[in-house]
Order: sequence, then C-alpha cells, then structure tokens
Amino acid sequence: MDELIEALTILRKYGNPEWPTSCDHDVLRVNIDPGKVSEEDKERLDELGFIEDEEFGVFMSFKFGSC
Repeated sequence: MDELIEALTILRKYGNPEWPTSCDHDVLRVNIDPGKVSEEDKERLDELGFIEDEEFGVFMSFKFGSC
C-alpha cells in the first residue's frame, strides 16, 4: 500500500480532479495529464507501477487495478 500512497502523493502535486480515478479490466487510471508531470516524477511513478496511458492521456497501473 505504501507504493500506491507514494504514487498518488506524487500525482496530487499535478492536480486534484473531482473524479481522480477510474478502474476497468484490472487497470487503475489516475486522471492526471502526463504532460504536466516532470520527467523525474514519471521515472519514479514507473518504478511504483504507474505508466502513461497515451490513449486516454492519464496514468495507469496494472499493479493496483483490480475491479
């Protein structure tokens, strides 16, 4: 759970959307625009299991998404 909390804390620096997450087919998406996130934070997010979802313009994780 610590890795999830760290990832969400990083993403929180870049926005606080009213609907922050969505989940489907074992994928958790966080509605933060990857274009706003620093490269350093993107690298750490990747280590934590979150990658850019180019199709939806958000971050996604297969590690934490299980609907």
